[in-house]
Amino acid sequence: MANYILAFHGGTIPENPDDKAMIKEKWGVWMGQVGEAMTNQGAPLGMSSTVSSSGISDDGGANPISGFMVVETDSKESAIGIAKTCPHLEFGGSIEVAEMMKM
Repeated sequence: MANYILAFHGGTIPENPDDKAMIKEKWGVWMGQVGEAMTNQGAPLGMSSTVSSSGISDDGGANPISGFMVVETDSKESAIGIAKTCPHLEFGGSIEVAEMMKM
């Protein structure tokens, strides 16, 4: 088994309270389905800064991260399978999946 980070990019949060409640419910159902594979439920993130040798960009870069979660599965394909069912994809977001390597 290995840990995989699911890095959420983009997505939208609606203004309407009913739509916000619907999204929250979808996330709750999905997280319940992920179950024990979720080792760190992560969190939504604020605007990031990108640090490079040429300076600091406070706009988050080309595709800023908007949240994360860590899952433990037996393969990257399994982690991708979890990501493919995430409601984040329904709201214009994308999910980057990467194995957390042991050092």
